Amino acid sequence: MKFAADRPYADPEAAARKLIEIANSVEAVQDGRIHIELLNGPFLFDLNGMPAEYSAGLKLAIDRGWLWKHESGTYVKFTQVGAELFA
Repeated sequence: MKFAADRPYADPEAAARKLIEIANSVEAVQDGRIHIELLNGPFLFDLNGMPAEYSAGLKLAIDRGWLWKHESGTYVKFTQVGAELFA
């Protein structure tokens, strides 16, 4: 008997790829900056992702070198490797 449905972003890989997709769809401002709320809003509210899934996905995207997060945590930028995913 199964009580809970599988979550689509429970796998950090899937969450990271979805965050990269969201970041790619957002228009970057000043020097390629993507404000973090433009990632977490759609992920958490539109896609019904969980905060833990968001955190794990963002950490994996940063660890893989797809995104770079500013030390203040207010914005991210695509790295060269991350930009090449959509080239």
